[in-house]
Amino acid sequence: MIKFLTFLLFLTQTQYSGWDRVGGNEDNLHYSSLAQINAQNIQSLRVAWRFDSGDEYPDSDMQCNPIVIDGLMYVTTPKLRVVALNAATGKQVWSFDAGQKRAPHPNRGLTYWSDGSQSRIFETVGSDLLSLDARTGLPDPGFGDKGKVDMRLAFDPPLRNTSLSVTSPGVIYHDLLILGSSVAETLPATRGDIRAYNVRTGKLAWTFHTIPRPGEFGYDTWPSESWKTSGAANNWAGMVVDEKRGTVFVPTGSAAADFYGADRHGNDLFANTLLCLDAATGQRKWHFQAIRHDAWDLDFPCPPILIRCLRNGQMVDAVAQPGKSGYLYVLNRETGESLFPMEERSVPPSTVDGELLAKSQPVPTLPAPFVRQEFSEATVTNRTPAAHDAVLKELRTYQHGQLFVSPSLKGSVLFPGPSGGAEWGGGAYDPETHLYYINANEEPWVVRLAPTEQVGHNVLASQAYKRFCAPCHGASMKGSPPEYPALDHLAGKLTDEQVSSMLHNGGGRMPNFDWLGDPAINTLKDFLLRKVDNKMTLPTPQGLSEGLKYSTETFRTFLDPDGYPANSPPWGTLSAINLDSGEYAWKIPLGQYPELAAKGMKDTGSENHGGAVVTAGGLLFIGATHFDSKFRAFDKKTGKLLWETVLPFAANATPAVYEVNGKQYVAVATGGGRGRPSGGSYVAFALP
Repeated sequence: MIKFLTFLLFLTQTQYSGWDRVGGNEDNLHYSSLAQINAQNIQSLRVAWRFDSGDEYPDSDMQCNPIVIDGLMYVTTPKLRVVALNAATGKQVWSFDAGQKRAPHPNRGLTYWSDGSQSRIFETVGSDLLSLDARTGLPDPGFGDKGKVDMRLAFDPPLRNTSLSVTSPGVIYHDLLILGSSVAETLPATRGDIRAYNVRTGKLAWTFHTIPRPGEFGYDTWPSESWKTSGAANNWAGMVVDEKRGTVFVPTGSAAADFYGADRHGNDLFANTLLCLDAATGQRKWHFQAIRHDAWDLDFPCPPILIRCLRNGQMVDAVAQPGKSGYLYVLNRETGESLFPMEERSVPPSTVDGELLAKSQPVPTLPAPFVRQEFSEATVTNRTPAAHDAVLKELRTYQHGQLFVSPSLKGSVLFPGPSGGAEWGGGAYDPETHLYYINANEEPWVVRLAPTEQVGHNVLASQAYKRFCAPCHGASMKGSPPEYPALDHLAGKLTDEQVSSMLHNGGGRMPNFDWLGDPAINTLKDFLLRKVDNKMTLPTPQGLSEGLKYSTETFRTFLDPDGYPANSPPWGTLSAINLDSGEYAWKIPLGQYPELAAKGMKDTGSENHGGAVVTAGGLLFIGATHFDSKFRAFDKKTGKLLWETVLPFAANATPAVYEVNGKQYVAVATGGGRGRPSGGSYVAFALP
């Protein structure tokens, strides 16, 4: 009877046959009701068309989920051009060039709005919000300043010479475009305010402060001056609107600095929180904080999904939000209450002077975590005896154990690490079977704190590097690719102009250093490109106070001597979870290292970024795997691999499923990069 009720309710709900917004539909389900391509004919799937943007460059990572409206596909390219393609042929219809030589930040898609007589495409480039005519690609002269709004002006006081960008597209509610932002993760950092703009004029409609000000809810969970001095607690992952209820669900990340919070004692609302806001006004309706006083960079890394599932024989409207931690939180949309029992998990205290961690964290008892959460000697790789011994020796020099091992001066292993668990691709949900699908990374990271490098007025470039750059790129300049690229061999890869532009403007997680001034930036640039360690004069103002006693010295993936993850496989997984029961339907490794597969190690799984889509044809499509560049189709009920192909480059993006003139297509961005071969293509598949 329950299954029959579920089937009837499924038949009466919206049939998700289009792909007019990132995530596919208004609920962000990553689901298509199209079934022309199905489990019976999937072996006949072929390339229908390929669009090569022609503007790729080294590390031209593409994360864009295409949107399709009235036969046109809207996408971005590696240099953040907006392109409209004929969705049936891949032929370019128009292109808008924002004038970027290199993308200042990733882009995960575009936002479409129409009132029936006019239609607009919204893109963000750096701190600019752009409005384009969807039919022509021309800027909208009535929006902001000739089609552009400087998003820094929405802050109070307005931001100047500050890193701010938007990597995930905004969402539409009536005539409002609601946006988060990507900001620096070390201090000084921009506050993570949520903002809504009028889609016609570009005027600011409302702001929600994620770091509360005096008199606002949550102010007492921070030190009294934090709203002036702290930063981040931002929505970089995207959000979703419940149009029926008029609410917007906004997941946030950690507060700055990521791994040491001596200046922000308390729970730090609304960092690491799923916010439910009134979409028309920005007023808080409810919130759920998953991580109190985050010192592990365990963000909510993707938009939630609006689902319906069974509880006690009744269908319940819920919101499903995964975290980097590996937990999946399933909450009632009206109240924020968990649909599964929650419990408090004790957290060991920090060993670092000044840090006060929360004594416990709330965790769901169901579903079980979709990644492992403990790194012990039993977890160490057995890929080869030499790799095992080397990792074990190194591990014994670090703090390690279960989730919530705090960063330390000794060095700590975070597992899962800052790359997840879940990542920006997020989950997919099948409204027919109530299965929730999530791909995840299972790689440990090493974080080590050290006394903050104090710098005076006249310092060597190497001292300035250690203070401002090493927290992300490491004292050795080797970074932790792909999130934080190596800087030790920039000569020949980047020009003086490109390095100078990055230092002046920042991009993505990198703050800008424009406030240093041209002479200091030129000296730092010479150090990065040519290792010339000259003295530089630093200005006295912002960012040069003694600040925090400790900062991040080491921040990298924990690898064995051959460059593979230090833990035993799987290194990447794909899971299907029944959200009626909280039980797993299946779980498999996702991805391969081609060179290991050739030696017989085929089911290791690998790092993966970009989400899945599920269809009524019984299929789950996913690219995401970083090293093998494959695009796969699985049986959605069993996890059996039904079809795969090798793409031109890795697809670090979520596919789109759509129909034109009665023909079904599946399209995905292939950009590679992130330390792998790079390109800038979109590939669409269809039946012959």
